[in-house]
Amino acid sequence: MSTLSIAESGYLPSEKFDDDGRVKRTGTWKSASAHIITAVIGSGVLSLSWCFAQLGWIAGTVILILFSIITMFTSVLLTDCYRSPDSVTGKRNYTYMDAVKANLGTLQYKLCGIAQYGVLIGITIGYTTTTAISMAAINKSNCFHKRGHEADCSVHNNSFMVIFAVIQIILSQVPNFHKLSPLSVIAAIMSFTYSLIGIGLSIAKIIDNGVGKTSLTGKPVSDDFSGMEKMWKTFSALGDVAFAYSFCFDTLKSSPPENKQMKKATATGIMASTVFYMLCGVLGYAAFGNDAPGNFLTGFGFYNPFWLIDIANICIVIHLLGAYQVLAQPFFGFIENWSKKKWPQNKLVTNDFIFCGTEFNFFRLISRTVYVIVTTIIAMIFPFFNDFVGLLGAGTFWPLSVYFPIELYISQAKIRKYSFTWIWMQILSLACLIVSLVAAIGSTRGLITSVQSFKPFESVS
Repeated sequence: MSTLSIAESGYLPSEKFDDDGRVKRTGTWKSASAHIITAVIGSGVLSLSWCFAQLGWIAGTVILILFSIITMFTSVLLTDCYRSPDSVTGKRNYTYMDAVKANLGTLQYKLCGIAQYGVLIGITIGYTTTTAISMAAINKSNCFHKRGHEADCSVHNNSFMVIFAVIQIILSQVPNFHKLSPLSVIAAIMSFTYSLIGIGLSIAKIIDNGVGKTSLTGKPVSDDFSGMEKMWKTFSALGDVAFAYSFCFDTLKSSPPENKQMKKATATGIMASTVFYMLCGVLGYAAFGNDAPGNFLTGFGFYNPFWLIDIANICIVIHLLGAYQVLAQPFFGFIENWSKKKWPQNKLVTNDFIFCGTEFNFFRLISRTVYVIVTTIIAMIFPFFNDFVGLLGAGTFWPLSVYFPIELYISQAKIRKYSFTWIWMQILSLACLIVSLVAAIGSTRGLITSVQSFKPFESVS
């Protein structure tokens, strides 16, 4: 934006505002790195020991590192598309979708929106399942402590999903979720806490019982575990690893150039997260061996100390209470803004009223409540942690972590079609598409099999 256009629009660069009139950003590469680590390290760590059990030491380690390298590479490409058309002086794209629209056009913008909002909806469903499993695990942990490890402590997860849904319906009525920003900070602390507890318990289990029965290729084929079943589980594990790698950028100061700051933050954040993931996956696999549970804090590989397991699961619940809203609020905003444009004269949609000092809107109340109810019902139908997480990872990884970053960079850098760089980037994108499709097929098959064998009144961990 030129100085003239800034002045004409009433904005001038100052200590408080950037050159485009927005409030000046204060983030640094250090704060962005911390944000990336916090965003990446979440419920995805819970299934990594199970992934290693399916893949084995060799493939598990290689795949985790490969996903890390690919994610870092495509994220670095994305940093050069924060401004368009020039990566240093161009107009800022404040959202992923803005960058896609500026570089790839309206059609790709709409496809990106479908992918992004679809993933957000899917993850909120997954969080509903995960939270209910953790709430049930607290109940079972206390039961096992009182009655012994062989006691029947099964409990139905649906009641906990209903409790979670009621809390989310209340939180969803907050017009501006930034008013609950302390919840995000607490959620970040919780994610680190339960991950570190899992690592600590794994180390303690190894010290007490030694390394579990592991192998270079993972769980071996046997009479109870066919080669076909191993293949499907391997595919699902790929999706789980893909789910673990997803994050967003922080807002950075404009000087030095944002793309350089973002690249440094990306490299630091992803390398730190990969080390953390490797610890969770490797130590969890070493502790449990080929029988590693799908969720190493709720699968009851750990029984004692029961109070520490309770703390870990309470941390998961608190974390996902906030994370659900962080993911749902952008979709809420999209629906409400679209509705206001579609029906500007409809008082149900546009009129707000004050009740007990709080701002309410009937459309917001109805639409957000319906959303929470629908996602909860879907979670009740598919209460299976690993397969659902794998499906979400498969659906997220290629379009949002590979395809769009590569296409954005090709457009921004004006890379000539069929040039060497263009060809190998397309090969990388195609290879990742195949991995995502394979993971999606494996996870979908796992979901179908789980639904067919699921008993309505059993608990799922």
